[in-house]
Amino acid sequence: MMPTILFRKITLITLFSLITYTANGELNIAPSAEETNPLQAGATAPDFTVYEVDGTAYEFKAGGLDRPTMIITFRGGWCPYCNTHLQELRNVLPEITQSGVDVLFLSGDRPEILYSNLKQETQESIANLDYTILSDAKLDASIKFGLAFKMPDNTLESFRSRNREIDDSSIAIHNALMIPAIYIVKTDGVIAYAYTNPDYKVRLPAEEVKAAVDKVLAEKPLFELGPSSMDM
Repeated sequence: MMPTILFRKITLITLFSLITYTANGELNIAPSAEETNPLQAGATAPDFTVYEVDGTAYEFKAGGLDRPTMIITFRGGWCPYCNTHLQELRNVLPEITQSGVDVLFLSGDRPEILYSNLKQETQESIANLDYTILSDAKLDASIKFGLAFKMPDNTLESFRSRNREIDDSSIAIHNALMIPAIYIVKTDGVIAYAYTNPDYKVRLPAEEVKAAVDKVLAEKPLFELGPSSMDM
């Protein structure tokens, strides 16, 4: 029995390691936002590498977390909807981090403009908050979470014509973006909460983000449940 289970586990791990590539070796990026297939609650979060402002690699190891971690993706500092959401989240971030949850923002911008590309009002709103903005310009995290999608061919030129800061961004590297998402990953690497939406104009309100965190923190791990609870 045990060898069979072990074989299945190894097979699943092998399949997962290949899931970011298509059969012809191309990166597995969905044709459109509506065709993305994001990971959902109950799945194991992937390991990924993103980058800090100075270009230093930040390696996320889902199975080695000291604290639960909330991962929030946004398209880039040029996006007005992303700026509005970041400004709104400042109202709940202090409570979230004080409750024992780390907060990571993953942006499609290149590392050195992660903060400067945000609107001035946003920079002021989130100053001095306990959070980290990281660059997922190479889409390592977004592809593994199933969030990345191809932009229309003419969109890149449209961005450049409007002088957007997109050099070395996910747009310039892959002509791709990520859909908005919020994940809460427990210390065992399991995704306890997932919110994704192919419509970039729709974001989860701050109070609902806080409620999701509270709910996850209130849930007891299975091994803490007594025999009577298991029988119910």
